[in-house]
Amino acid sequence: MNNKLGWFFTSPYIIFTVIFFLLPLAWSLWLALTDWDMMSPNVNFVGIENFIDAFNSPAIRASFFVTYKFLFIFVPMALILSLTIALLVNSLPKFKGLYLVGFFLPYLSSGVVTSLVVNGLLSYNGALNTFLRDRFGVNIDWLGNPTTALLIVSFMIAWKMSGYYALILNSGLSSINKEIYEAAAIDGASGFTAFRKITIPMLYPALYTVIVMAVGVSFGIFTEVYQLTGGGPNYATNTWQMEIYNQAFVNLESGYASAIALVAAVVTFLSIGVIKKVLEKWGESNGWS
Repeated sequence: MNNKLGWFFTSPYIIFTVIFFLLPLAWSLWLALTDWDMMSPNVNFVGIENFIDAFNSPAIRASFFVTYKFLFIFVPMALILSLTIALLVNSLPKFKGLYLVGFFLPYLSSGVVTSLVVNGLLSYNGALNTFLRDRFGVNIDWLGNPTTALLIVSFMIAWKMSGYYALILNSGLSSINKEIYEAAAIDGASGFTAFRKITIPMLYPALYTVIVMAVGVSFGIFTEVYQLTGGGPNYATNTWQMEIYNQAFVNLESGYASAIALVAAVVTFLSIGVIKKVLEKWGESNGWS
C-alpha cells in the first residue's frame, strides 16, 4: 500500500519527465542519425555521419569557443554584480526585502524586450551614440565590434540575472553568525580580511549554487544574441544555441542540428561536472564536506 501511494504521488513528475524529457531525447537521438530536413516525406538513415561532420566543422568548433568565451566573461561578471548587490542590501538597516525585489525585477523581464531596449540605446541614432557624437565627436559601433559585442551581451545577461543571484547570496549572508565578525574585529582583523577569511568561506553553499547556475546560463545563451547580433559580427557571438538554430531552421538540416545539440549537451554536462568538482575541492579546503 505504501509503495502504491508513493508511486501515486510521484507519478506527475514521472509523467512530466517521460513526456518532456525522455521522449524528446529519444526523438533527438533518432533524428541525429538521419538527414531529414523537416519537410521531405523521405527520411534517410546516415548513421554517425552527422556527428563526424559536426566534429570536423570549423563553424561548430568556433561556436564552442564562443560559448566558453561567454562562460569566462559572464560568470565572473554576474558573480561580482550579485555579490555586490547582496553585500549592499545586507548592510542596510531596514527595507532589505524591498530593495531585493527591486533588483530582482529585471530577472522577470522578457529577454526579447530587454534586447530591443539595449539595441535601441546602442544604435547609431540611439541616446548613447547621440550623446557621444554631440559631446565628444565620436561614434562607436557597439554591436559591430567583436569585443564590445561579447561584453555587451554578457553584461546585459549579468544585469538581468544578478538580482536573482543576489537573493541567494543575501540568504547566505544572513545565515552567517555576526559574533564571528565581532570576534575577528577584537583580534584586529580589517574589513577586507574579514570578508576574505570569513564571508567568502562561510558563503560557500550560496556561492556554489550561484556559480553552477550561472555556468548553466552561459551554455544556453540564445535570445539576446539572436536579437542583438544574430551571431555576428564575424561569428564573434555565434553560440552553440545560435548554430543549432541556424542549422535546423535556416539550413533545414534538422538531423545535423540534432547531432550538434547532443554533442553540446554532453560537453555542457562534462563542463559543469568539472566546475562542480573544482568548487567542491575549494569547499573542502574551507571545512565544507
